[in-house]
Amino acid sequence: MNTVIKRMNKPTPRFFKTLRNIGVVLAGVSATVLTAPVALPAVVVKIAGYLAVASTAAATVSQTAVKNEKK
Repeated sequence: MNTVIKRMNKPTPRFFKTLRNIGVVLAGVSATVLTAPVALPAVVVKIAGYLAVASTAAATVSQTAVKNEKK
């Protein structure tokens, strides 16, 4: 577990920073749709749920990418 935390604290390449930020934004949008006080079609809610899972996974995986990892 310590290696994962250390890896997440290392510098992230630019592409993965962009991907992480997009994932965070999409997760926020899907959370807004899921908690909307108005009745939305079931398809929209289902898509928002899938989008929340996918964008959270993409953001998390993108954060673990590091620059110049030496073995």
